[in-house]
Amino acid sequence: MHNEIFNINSDEQFKNEALKVFNYQYKNNKVYQSFCHLLNVQPNQVKNIADIPFLPIQFFKTHKVISTDSKFQQVFTSSGTTSNFTSTHYVSDVSIYEKSYLKTFAQFYGNIKDYTVLALLPSYLERDGSSLIYMVNHLIKKSNKLESGFYLHNLSDLKDILIALDTNGEKVILIGVTFALLDLVEKYQFQLQNTIVMETGGMKGRRKELIRTELHDILKSGFGLEKIHSEYGMTELLSQAYSHGNGVFNTPPWMKILIRDTEDPLQLLTNNHTGGINIIDLANINSCAFIATQDLGKVHSNNSFEVLGRFDNSDIRGCNLLAN
Repeated sequence: MHNEIFNINSDEQFKNEALKVFNYQYKNNKVYQSFCHLLNVQPNQVKNIADIPFLPIQFFKTHKVISTDSKFQQVFTSSGTTSNFTSTHYVSDVSIYEKSYLKTFAQFYGNIKDYTVLALLPSYLERDGSSLIYMVNHLIKKSNKLESGFYLHNLSDLKDILIALDTNGEKVILIGVTFALLDLVEKYQFQLQNTIVMETGGMKGRRKELIRTELHDILKSGFGLEKIHSEYGMTELLSQAYSHGNGVFNTPPWMKILIRDTEDPLQLLTNNHTGGINIIDLANINSCAFIATQDLGKVHSNNSFEVLGRFDNSDIRGCNLLAN
């Protein structure tokens, strides 16, 4: 089924594949099936995407959310910054994850071999089970550039390499957790011409939270860039959305964002209304593809979306959590 998922090229095809995945997961995912039963939803009632129940993301903290009996090749976990309970994503076929992020990168940025990938992700490197580290490590290897790699706390070396590559006209992606990028521009100032700076969100308790516009203004000034890119992903997903600037994200064809009413979580809102972010990630074929997140946002008419904050009393994680 995942071969069909990665060949989606129309809204109608997305709908058909989403309904196939729903029926598969209703049959094979006991946690999701029980949730549907609680909502009194039967498969014969689900004719459109709007009819599909979205599993609250908290279930990944308390249940084993799986749709297969296969052995797990990878187990991804969240950081659990403010809670003892961490999300766990059991991945039975890691090649689906790899195909998802490689095809998505190619869609939004082109050939990975054209880039040097510099990663500034100290809080992720300092623990096991990060899906972001798995992805970035693979991108570093695929880039096949000598300077590609992780930079933990050696900001001086990173500064020298970044300036040298950019000055030589090399295409560079610097992907970093928010607090580490701020640390870098507080210590050094840049005037970059050939580098994409991509923040993955999250202060991880290291700094005061900033609204997105304030953060990006600081980073744009520090790096000498007109725009800061962003990545929106999380432990519970096998796909990512990317922003080329201004906090507006786009998804690959097998991923879709819908907005639910904050007062009535079973009610979906139309475009340009703020509410809870629901995600369909069809790459999650072996876990759950229909997730109600704790993020707030809105979808635009061209299917791009913005992340506007978090629900109150929800824990901070490594996805893009910055208010607009």
